[in-house]
Amino acid sequence: MSEPLRVVIIDDEPLARDSIRVLLQDDRDVRVVGEASGADAAALIARTRPDLMFLDIQMPEVDGFALLDQIGPDAVPSIVFVTAYDRYALRAFEVHALDYLLKPFDDRRFAEALENAKRRARGKLDPRIAELLAERASSRKRFLIPARRKSIVVDADQIDWVEAADYYVSLHTGAATHLLRQTMDEIEKQLDGRKFFRVHRSAIVNLDRVREVHPLFRGDCALVLADGTRLRLSRSRRKAFEAMFAATSGPG
Repeated sequence: MSEPLRVVIIDDEPLARDSIRVLLQDDRDVRVVGEASGADAAALIARTRPDLMFLDIQMPEVDGFALLDQIGPDAVPSIVFVTAYDRYALRAFEVHALDYLLKPFDDRRFAEALENAKRRARGKLDPRIAELLAERASSRKRFLIPARRKSIVVDADQIDWVEAADYYVSLHTGAATHLLRQTMDEIEKQLDGRKFFRVHRSAIVNLDRVREVHPLFRGDCALVLADGTRLRLSRSRRKAFEAMFAATSGPG
């Protein structure tokens, strides 16, 4: 008989860790060798060398993706992501065929995820984790904006919309506007394509900021953002916008 799989549970909530440990305790194929919050997880993983990890994504100090960046994609053969993300955010896991538990989950769903993970953990390292991390890394998290005697840090999530401005782009963040010497094509490639959408040649919008869509003449639309800004959505991009916007709305 083979040795039980070594399992670690990474979650910032003690009650959440307890619930997973209880669900694992009667399974002879696994043995919990440690549990921790995100901040303490890297040291635990180095010490215990687990075969399988239950990993919460949303943790306040070190989130799940930051932890994977720290330890590397080959540190744990099999991972089950545990998350409260909505359906849109979970598309990243689905595209890479990675298993996840969407909080709150029931015993049946947990058992299904565990069986899948056990099969993977008995094999080779899972290359899909590396693919997911590489895809996330391709999107810029922040921009350094040159200013007089300093540079201003702008998080990508703070950007409401982007506007073409000759040889520059304007990053609109609330009441502030920041000029960056890039083309629209260049910045479009750097922004997360699951969250930012190019509504016409000269504008890219953060879909989270869209509050209203108004039909115009000849198939165009006007988008109204949370701050009242109105942007034109061109007819040629309308169908793609509607499909992508629908995928982002609603809880998981």
